[in-house]
Amino acid sequence: MRCEDLGHTCVIGLQWGDEGKGKVVDVLLAHFDVVVRYSGGANAGHTVVAEGRKFALHQLPTGVLRPGVTSMIGCGSVVDPAVLLGEIESLRQAGIVVVGDNLRISDRCQLVFPYHRRQDVLAERAAPASGKIGTTSRGIGPAYADKVSRRWGVRMCELHRPDRLRERLTQIVAHKNAYLAALYDDREPFNPEAIADEYLAFAAELRPFVTDVASELARRMREGQRVLFEGAQGALLDIDHGTYPFVTSSSTGVGGVGSGAGVPPNAIRSTVGVIKAYTTRVGGGPFPTELTDSLGDQIRERGREFGTTTGRPRRCGWFDAVALAYAVTISGPRYLALVHLDTLSGLDELKICVGYRLGRQRLNTLPADAYTLAEVTPVYETLDGWSEALDECRQYGDLPAAARAYVEELGRRVGVPVGLISVGPAREQTIFVADET
Repeated sequence: MRCEDLGHTCVIGLQWGDEGKGKVVDVLLAHFDVVVRYSGGANAGHTVVAEGRKFALHQLPTGVLRPGVTSMIGCGSVVDPAVLLGEIESLRQAGIVVVGDNLRISDRCQLVFPYHRRQDVLAERAAPASGKIGTTSRGIGPAYADKVSRRWGVRMCELHRPDRLRERLTQIVAHKNAYLAALYDDREPFNPEAIADEYLAFAAELRPFVTDVASELARRMREGQRVLFEGAQGALLDIDHGTYPFVTSSSTGVGGVGSGAGVPPNAIRSTVGVIKAYTTRVGGGPFPTELTDSLGDQIRERGREFGTTTGRPRRCGWFDAVALAYAVTISGPRYLALVHLDTLSGLDELKICVGYRLGRQRLNTLPADAYTLAEVTPVYETLDGWSEALDECRQYGDLPAAARAYVEELGRRVGVPVGLISVGPAREQTIFVADET
């Protein structure tokens, strides 16, 4: 994979999130001028190791860790000002001075409010065990619901009209108080004046960053600057194409870039799909290849599989090529970026799910119904494992033969070549694979 040949590029996850997009974006940004987050909110957590330090980013694009790269948050994202400003301050204290002139936030972003967070918690608490989605409780789903309702959503630009904001919040908070009391018997009403005061204070701090992102992005593209679009969550969590209802509330895939960033679809020249060498999932939802035994625990510990946003242990399992093939179909990646290959070192054998059994029926595609997916039995292909550690490998040829065979089988199964391999969290622990391999 030659980064200079990619053009404007979208980096998306092709599984159930947590694929390692943060590191892949950070590595690729050495070749780009602008990075844009186009979906999701503080429920997304990207972990990056830069100069020996570990950074966990939630609202901010990964580009804030790259001097000379402009980071943008598009209108497809929802912004929690308290989280965003706290993240900016923590990076400043860590000496990341690029958080300033190099950050842009769309004036059309929807805002997350305290009542969204409480609604998220109450709704999950009230759901039966079989209906719990596994939300991060950051208020993201309720904020997106208010956005599409058109009546209750508030955008970033409205923070700069204090009188109008107070008037709107008076109406919205009255509705939210009544709604939460009636549905969940929540008797702690929100104060609209207090919320307005808090968010107007946020507005003053955010004002230097807020702009018309779509227009600035168009100008920079005309000037020849290279843009990388940073996906949040994974393709299998997409609101339309994922394992509904166990999904997020936005368009996480490449299809979300146009509306979420404000660019025409033909602006995207390449897509890089990030995959983990095994499969993980956080929260509820079907997971056909899940390992609930000691091997699953071993992979979790070795891969440090704990949520960046919530700290929850991730569910771990074998690689699911059927689910990946579906994600590839709806995403059209030019290359795969394979992460956590090093985690599998030391296993005698590895399994790849190549089909599903549903009773006597063989399924070779991901079913639309999540409850049907929960009933399938995976059909596995077994490959040899390897014993060697991979963290010092820097060229494709440095990998053991069994590891190369595993990489090539993953790409062959879905018809997309692996162009990048991560063998550790640091930037330098990255292998770029030549196109002919």
